[in-house]
Amino acid sequence: MPLPDQTPLAAAGPTNRQMNRRSFLRSTAAFAGLSALAASLAPLRELGEFSSVEEFMQKYYKEMTPDDMAKVLKRIENQVERQYGVRPHVRDLKPMDGVEFVYCLNLTRCIGCRKCVHACVAENNQSRNPEIQYIRVLKLPHGSMDIEKADHNYAPESVPEKGFFYMPVQCQQCHNPPCVKVCPVHATWQEKDGITVIDYDWCIGCRYCEAACPYWARRFNFTKPEIPKERLNPDMSYLGNRPRKQGVMEKCHFCIQRTRAGRYPACLEVCPVGARKFGNILDPESEVSYILREKRVFIQLKEEMGTNPRFFYYFEK
Repeated sequence: MPLPDQTPLAAAGPTNRQMNRRSFLRSTAAFAGLSALAASLAPLRELGEFSSVEEFMQKYYKEMTPDDMAKVLKRIENQVERQYGVRPHVRDLKPMDGVEFVYCLNLTRCIGCRKCVHACVAENNQSRNPEIQYIRVLKLPHGSMDIEKADHNYAPESVPEKGFFYMPVQCQQCHNPPCVKVCPVHATWQEKDGITVIDYDWCIGCRYCEAACPYWARRFNFTKPEIPKERLNPDMSYLGNRPRKQGVMEKCHFCIQRTRAGRYPACLEVCPVGARKFGNILDPESEVSYILREKRVFIQLKEEMGTNPRFFYYFEK
């Protein structure tokens, strides 16, 4: 069954969102008073959705002032410290002017070791039980590009295997992201540096975005995520790697807490063969600009879908 048409909603903007659990409870709370609001939050708090009245009443991300965001970041730091016993540093890193990030991956070099998968999990505070992974590494026979029939359950100790190549797949950061179009509450959007982000405090867990993504790049928290406190990464971003909760979507965001601070993604830094390249396509002197200008073979996954990914695959000449 096709997804419902969300065009009128998208045109209306975030101030005219369709009724959801937050807008409904907010409207009733306006009449019932704060005591009734606290009572209505009790079952949601038990489910792990809201830990405080402040979190429930939080403004939409694009409507928050710097003072609003400062209060939200402090609240998140307090929540993380209470839960894990570690005081994090949470920032709201904005996209930089004159920057559009792209990723290039050399399929000739990739050996399928999956070190990128595990570095991503550690950097981005993904649940360990069950473990959520943003990157899937596919094993394909030489001469084939049919990712629908690829093997992603191969034994990593056997790589690289003769006659096969390996293709890591994650969020493609599309120019035309279908996931954004179907979100009924505008909890996901594309920013000017090309990164599609998710506001975990605004997501209602409908999973429309997961169904719309042709790259299987989004993950849903079916259970309460578990992260050992000794493995928590305390360097966090509001739209990036801060701990998520049960019932929300998440995905690769190009390590926004690193890349918007001038660092490379964790998956790139850990790659033992230098297969991953990342940078600003608007800078003609960047390595990714050189690759896209000079290399002959480019692959954008499912190009026929019209999503126009910012993630490119290539083979060496």
